[in-house]
Amino acid sequence: MDSSPPDVDALVEVTAEVFAVNGRLLREGDWLSAHAGLTSARWQVAGLLLDGPSTVARLARERGLRRQAVQQTVDRLRAEGVVTTRPNPQDQRSPLVELTPGGRQALDDLRPLEQRWLEHLAGGIPPEDLHVALSVLRRLRENLDARPVLDARSAVEPGAEQRPS
Repeated sequence: MDSSPPDVDALVEVTAEVFAVNGRLLREGDWLSAHAGLTSARWQVAGLLLDGPSTVARLARERGLRRQAVQQTVDRLRAEGVVTTRPNPQDQRSPLVELTPGGRQALDDLRPLEQRWLEHLAGGIPPEDLHVALSVLRRLRENLDARPVLDARSAVEPGAEQRPS
């Protein structure tokens, strides 16, 4: 493991840039997915189901979101006929969420537009730079998952760490 001190100023800039990019991705995602009757949030959740059924808790963990927020999104998707739920044989309290044929079709309809959009976003960025960015973002996520968030008191009160709900 690298023992050199972190460049906190660079990390502040990276964090600010990630927030800015996230906002733009959500805005453009809303625009791209609107013709399929989706929003960015619904698209993200539905897209995770392309590999098969999942629980709300697992979907939330995958996207780093609150379980309650994902449950609300799933409820909307179910009301719109994009997903359905069925009993989970491994945990009766946590049903499995899966795409309906209409939900799968909506995602299939988005795929060509998404491909063109991604090609535009990647324009001028060397593939190796994208791989480095992916590696850094994954490491940041691992670090976030590995320890609790520090609240403002932790700087003066040892043991005052807590994770937001």
